[in-house]
Amino acid sequence: MLALFAIVNANAQDQEQKVPTPEEMAAKEADRLADLLKLEYWQVFYVDSTLQHDFAAYQEDIQKLQMSKVDNYDLYTLTRDKWMEQIDKTYKKIFTPGQWAAYLKSGAAKEQKARERRKAKSEKATLHLVSEADRSCCPVCHFRWNLLKFAVWYQE
Repeated sequence: MLALFAIVNANAQDQEQKVPTPEEMAAKEADRLADLLKLEYWQVFYVDSTLQHDFAAYQEDIQKLQMSKVDNYDLYTLTRDKWMEQIDKTYKKIFTPGQWAAYLKSGAAKEQKARERRKAKSEKATLHLVSEADRSCCPVCHFRWNLLKFAVWYQE
């Protein structure tokens, strides 16, 4: 699924090739999961609907960052992680316990652990930013403080 998100971040050079729409990406991923997990028809419908919404919202968030000329890769990663976490939460509600276990074994557990590591690393890096007064101790802390404020605001 991570590969589908990479498609959204296609470079201008790739514009000659047809970039799939969120609907096409959602349908392809829903079909893949249907085959992999032996989903019922209603589960495929919910997976497809979820992915259509979340892929479009993710693409919109990335475009906002690009239009704002954000160069910080961490913000793009934070955005991707936010939407992947949302998708996984929805999947857990849709899938049976056996399907959820199979989904995790198919690589999702590894992706979840990677997101958790990135989140822990980010929190550790900003631990000394306890109060707003600490933000001006150096330029790096000031930048981290602003990044943390953006991340908190963005996740709300």
